[in-house]
Amino acid sequence: MKYDRLIRNLEKNRYKVSYFQDAKEATKYLEQEIQGVTVGFGDSETLSVLNLQRILAKNNTAIDPSTGDKDTFVEIGKKTLTTEVFLTSVNGVAETGEMVNIDGTGNRVAGSIFGHRKVYFIFGTNKIESTLDQAIWRARNIAAPQNAKRLGLKTPCAIKGDRCYECDSEDRICNTMNIHLKKMNNTRAEVIIINKPLGL
Repeated sequence: MKYDRLIRNLEKNRYKVSYFQDAKEATKYLEQEIQGVTVGFGDSETLSVLNLQRILAKNNTAIDPSTGDKDTFVEIGKKTLTTEVFLTSVNGVAETGEMVNIDGTGNRVAGSIFGHRKVYFIFGTNKIESTLDQAIWRARNIAAPQNAKRLGLKTPCAIKGDRCYECDSEDRICNTMNIHLKKMNNTRAEVIIINKPLGL
């Protein structure tokens, strides 16, 4: 399979990996796996496109900061850090098994690291790069500018839309970058790969 190397290296890094040919298969699997718990969402276009907040809210208590406004985002984001399960995506993933996320507020990165019974990393094939350097480049020069533009921010990358400018803008969303080298200790973590482009 095309993604054998990535899956093998993620498993070597202690993640459970589930691969799905389409989004419908993946969401059905997650709906069956996640029931009767509190679920937190990292701010993610991939999760929004998959409509997971609505799907998982049927059998769980779902907490998603993207459902609020600018004034409530931080307070809702804090609540996601204490949920039993946390869902997020990644800005880039290397075939060598590392996952990369850039964050402006910190709720997404923080939620993926500590405090949950289980964390799911969910992404499509557009996030996959050959090396860690390329995954970092993607996170900084593709995902971050597109996210800044989506949010209507006045950063050089959002206005020009082509790359990171290492800006000092107050709207900057590239305030921290996290590289998951291996699964965190004391947390179950599963990677969900969907065989289609998803998110930014």
